[in-house]
Amino acid sequence: QALFTPVTKKTWTVPSVDRVQEFIQEAHRVALAPRKGPVHINLPRDVLSAQTPVAATRSPDRYRNHSSPAPDPAALSGVIEAPIVCSPGHGDAIPARVERAMGQMGPRGNPVASRLVLDADVLIVLGSRLGFNSTFFSHDNINPATKIIQVEIEPTAIGRFFDVEVGIWADAARTAADLAAACGSARSATRENWMRSAIEARTDFLVQRDADAVDRAPIQPSGLFKALRGVLPEDAAITMDAGTLCLQATDQLSYGGPHSLFTPLDFGLVGFSFACGLGVKLAQPDRPVVSLMGDGGFGMTMSELSTAVDHGINTVTVVMNNGSWGAEKAYQRDFFDGRYIGADVSSPPFDQVAEAYGATGYRADTVDEVGGAVRAALECDGPAVVDVAVDPAALYSFRRDSFTHRGG
Repeated sequence: QALFTPVTKKTWTVPSVDRVQEFIQEAHRVALAPRKGPVHINLPRDVLSAQTPVAATRSPDRYRNHSSPAPDPAALSGVIEAPIVCSPGHGDAIPARVERAMGQMGPRGNPVASRLVLDADVLIVLGSRLGFNSTFFSHDNINPATKIIQVEIEPTAIGRFFDVEVGIWADAARTAADLAAACGSARSATRENWMRSAIEARTDFLVQRDADAVDRAPIQPSGLFKALRGVLPEDAAITMDAGTLCLQATDQLSYGGPHSLFTPLDFGLVGFSFACGLGVKLAQPDRPVVSLMGDGGFGMTMSELSTAVDHGINTVTVVMNNGSWGAEKAYQRDFFDGRYIGADVSSPPFDQVAEAYGATGYRADTVDEVGGAVRAALECDGPAVVDVAVDPAALYSFRRDSFTHRGG
């Protein structure tokens, strides 16, 4: 039980079988109360082996919150339309097709969104703690002169890392709807020129990103991501793993809307993506689910292919196979003068491994083969794995200032 205490909202040990229902209801109540988060219930062996009559169940409405904090209307006056940027790992908050959507910001975002944040006179921060992944806790990413209006359902997060001009304790979704309703209709040439320049900068960036993508062999990450952008369905749910290739991919792909991107970011969950994809597919069986992984991470969890095959969980796993623990190798190159220890990985052909499990396997050794392989995997009737041979030398360098942040 103590093992889970630091990583959950609350943890319980059920003392007797007659209290199981009580604890399950309490766990749901705590998990779904703001800020929502995971909980843990420990069922000892004697409880699991005992029997008890099932009591009448209580309606969830009887033990859960019915509402969430609403913003003070006075705090929302004077709102104007503005470009929208997302924190890293949350690029699906706004559909990519929305003209004002600028993608993800900060040290792990794209330069257009990051520049807009850095140059802003005022930031309206909806449901973000402005934490490590967004800012590295650094004014290199947020101008100290910028006035911050922070909306958070967790009051202790307001102003925790950056001083705020206005702190609003409220539900982000309700506040976003109220902000949209409060947007003024007044127009000005300055505002329209500013918005138009932001949209043009974003458009130019996307065009240049495609133009700069490397199409030669061995496959470079930029070429791989361009190929994926061209083949992934707009309604796809995309799961990411830990590691530098997935770190780059978060802002390289287009997302159709909320609940399209699932990533552990810095939680160190190597192997997360494939397992997460199975869960997402079970929750939304009609959506295409694509899991991006490195070869190291997939090697840790590929045994779950039997689960996918046995239960018909038809996800597509794209293994970006660079023959290394990419993050560790990048660390060792950049911080230890290339003294590599345990950084390289030997793996079997993952497409053949998939076939051995009863799934369908594909392989791509050139960028031109990526699109066709992923398209075929999406169309096949069953779990599929696409083994993509990525250049082992295409390592992503970490920013040194990411290791100098203050904790908290």
